[in-house]
Amino acid sequence: MTHAPGGGPPWRILTLRERPDLTNLVAHWLWDAFWQPNGHPLDEVREILATCTAETGTPQSFVLMAGDVPCGTASFVSADLELRQDIGPWLAGVYVVPEARGQGCAQRLIAAVEAAARAAGETALFLYTHDAQELYHKLGWQVLEETEDGRRPVTIMWRDLRA
Repeated sequence: MTHAPGGGPPWRILTLRERPDLTNLVAHWLWDAFWQPNGHPLDEVREILATCTAETGTPQSFVLMAGDVPCGTASFVSADLELRQDIGPWLAGVYVVPEARGQGCAQRLIAAVEAAARAAGETALFLYTHDAQELYHKLGWQVLEETEDGRRPVTIMWRDLRA
């Protein structure tokens, strides 16, 4: 285990399968960041997360902990973008609490999802983003296409997991 900056508590990644008590917290994070602005109810997010408990494969949700403090989440899901049901699986719902940003938290979560995808025998992983293309590009992701989800522009990216 590595330690958080400044000699803080060790970083570790858990799954919601291991810690179902974190489901409500993660649901609130994702609802506030992604779902509520698009008109979805909080209960819908809770219901989706309640299914993200696969031991291997999809769906799984991960939570990054700094000691005993949850700081972020990411999920490994079979589908994430309505207009591209033909590709998958997906890295989805990457979120880091504001006070933990800039410390490599997103990178740790993305690596955990990539590892889960490799463990499931996947050779590629996809994601979509409105504004984090630079982060993903730095981590080895490539642009697949630029499109629109409703009226919002999105970038679909992919990662070759064989490298």
